[in-house]
Amino acid sequence: MWRLTPGQMLQSRQFGDEVVLFNNLSGATHLLGLGALHLLGLLKRGPAAFPELNIALAAELGCERDQAFDDDAAALLEQLAALWLVEPLPC
Repeated sequence: MWRLTPGQMLQSRQFGDEVVLFNNLSGATHLLGLGALHLLGLLKRGPAAFPELNIALAAELGCERDQAFDDDAAALLEQLAALWLVEPLPC
């Protein structure tokens, strides 16, 4: 299960296919793609397991899921965790 880092406000501004997001918890500003924005939006609704996030992300992006998509989505989630935007919930 994954969730937004508690207190994360997701203040962002979109410029075409890129998003500038301010991390109010770290004070950092990040340049993200639309896939990251969609993933954060899904987690804004509440915690979710990776399989459900992955299915919803593919639907929102209008993409077919295959191994490459699944791998990219998992890597994106880990990148967002490294930026302290999301975190795994303990089992």
